[in-house]
Amino acid sequence: MILSEVKTLLKHTSKLEFKLPNGELVPSHFHVTEVGKVSKHFIDCGGVERKEEVVNFQLWNADDYDHRLHPEKLLEIINLSESKLGLSNSVIEVEYQGETIGKFGLDYSDGTFQLTSKQTDCLAKENCGIPEEKPRVKLSEVQSSGSCSPGSGCC
Repeated sequence: MILSEVKTLLKHTSKLEFKLPNGELVPSHFHVTEVGKVSKHFIDCGGVERKEEVVNFQLWNADDYDHRLHPEKLLEIINLSESKLGLSNSVIEVEYQGETIGKFGLDYSDGTFQLTSKQTDCLAKENCGIPEEKPRVKLSEVQSSGSCSPGSGCC
């Protein structure tokens, strides 16, 4: 999900809920302690220089049960961050404290922001000798296409 999508959703929702990939809700007394721009400049394992930029939200729980973050307040924080930090309409990455700080993608479903699992990947598979994944084909599909059927003389 990108920043503009989050802003649109915040304008049309009355409460903020975030759900972890395991289905648990982030406690309702969470705070968004940071909205930021995170830039990454790196060399991949194939020697290619790369740059990435994400908009980062950091969610935090405290023992402050009297305050709740409302959608309009988060929208204000985002707008201020855009003007002060020059945020682009980048992908959102969410940090949330579990046993360690986890980084999640963001989606939206049924009125709830969904934290999605992220995976690492090799960006230079062709340089590392990692074969492309071949599509799996069912033998029954190949036979039904008429390419070679019993008694057709092709085998």
